[in-house]
Amino acid sequence: MKSFLIIGMGSFGHHLCQSLAQYECEILVVDSDPSAVEDVLSLGVSARIGDCTNVEVLRSFSINLFDACFVCMGTNFKNSLQISSFLKELGAKKVYAKADEDIQAKFLKRNGADEVIYPERHISEQLAMKVCSDFVFDCMPLVENYYIAEIKTQPQWIGHSIVEINFRAKYNLNIVAIKCEEEIKPVSGANYIFTENEHLMVLGHMDDIWKVTNQS
Repeated sequence: MKSFLIIGMGSFGHHLCQSLAQYECEILVVDSDPSAVEDVLSLGVSARIGDCTNVEVLRSFSINLFDACFVCMGTNFKNSLQISSFLKELGAKKVYAKADEDIQAKFLKRNGADEVIYPERHISEQLAMKVCSDFVFDCMPLVENYYIAEIKTQPQWIGHSIVEINFRAKYNLNIVAIKCEEEIKPVSGANYIFTENEHLMVLGHMDDIWKVTNQS
C-alpha cells in the first residue's frame, strides 16, 4: 500500500485526497486551518494541524517514508517554495507542487519540486480542445502540452493503412490504440486499415492534435 502526504487542503487538495482514497492508499493531510481537514476524515485518512513552513513540523512526519508528497498551497507561492525545498532536504522521494503560472513552475523546480501540476490550466486546455473541435471526444494530459486524445477517424483515412497514409510522419502523432464503441484495442501494426465508426487514441503535442482534427 502506497502512502502520500498532502499539504494544503484547498479545492485541489480535497479533490486529490478523495481520488487517492479510492485506491485505499495511506494518506496524511496537513493544513494550518482545523476546519480545512474535517470533511476528509470520513475517508479514513489521517490529519494534522500545523504550519508546514516550519521545518520541525515537517520533520515530525517522517517525510522519507512517504511515496510522494504533494504541495497544494493555494495563494501563498512563497510558502510553496519553502515547503518544497524543506521536503527535499528531509528526504522526500517525490515532490509534486501546484502552480498557476510557468514562472512559478520554474522556481518550484529549482527549489525541490520533481514535478509541477497545473490543475486549472490542464482542465481548461482539455475542455477547450473538446468544445472547439468536432473530432476530439476526450483527452488526457501526460506532461506539459502533451496529451492522449480520442479523435474521430477522418473520411480520407478510411480504407487506407497506417503505413500507406504515413501517419506518424505526416501528422507528428502516434496511434496508441483503436476504440470501437466501448472497446479499446492496441494497434495491430502499421498495416492496420482504418474503418468507419472507430476512434483513434493518439499521443502527441496539443498543437499537432489540434491541426489534425481541424483540417479543411
